[in-house]
Amino acid sequence: MAHPTQLGFQDAASPIMEELLHFHDHALMAVLLISMLVLYIISVLMTTKLSSTNTIDAQEIEMVWTIMPAIILIVIALPSLRILYLMDEISNPDMTIKTIGHQWYWSYEYSDFTDLSFDSYMIPTKDLEPGHFRLLEVDNRMVTSIGTAARILITAEDVLHSWAVPALGVKSDAIPGRLNQSSFLIPHPGIYYGQCSEICGANHSFMPIVVEALPVPDFLNWINTAQDA
Repeated sequence: MAHPTQLGFQDAASPIMEELLHFHDHALMAVLLISMLVLYIISVLMTTKLSSTNTIDAQEIEMVWTIMPAIILIVIALPSLRILYLMDEISNPDMTIKTIGHQWYWSYEYSDFTDLSFDSYMIPTKDLEPGHFRLLEVDNRMVTSIGTAARILITAEDVLHSWAVPALGVKSDAIPGRLNQSSFLIPHPGIYYGQCSEICGANHSFMPIVVEALPVPDFLNWINTAQDA
């Protein structure tokens, strides 16, 4: 959960998000080194009298400033491609959840269980309980179990939406007539918040996402309770 004055990312709650944070730090270090080199060259040019004629024809320096950017791009691209493949790899999921975007709420369908689907609306400010977050709490949370590879099928019924939970490293567009899929694995119990990240109309700001991860016995109890309701 983000907090006021926070400058960095939220704490990672899934292996994919941990990889994304590591790659962010890796790319940021490359940007920092390039910025320091450029600043050094600018300072040298501004403080040094250019009296040497050897720079008129310098094949060596031309090779350096051609090869170095290529090497830097490769160093950044290889980890990026690895994470892209990890994010797209969805093999043998333990559970499939379909989420449907509406104006302006979400619907969830658990296809591995019988008669288990529900709508998720934002709780109005006047109905919030102590400790709840304004504009982020919902009446029915999407519940999953820890240590379970969950596949999310994402679509929309009316206009474009986007299902995004930053702590899980998941953000996928919900498009009418199209099924997008994503996946995550949550290793620890917790409650993770997100919001629709595609401008979808007047109440775009009022369709939050709440994912609750429970231990397997508690999750099975929730399944039984939800089916009986």
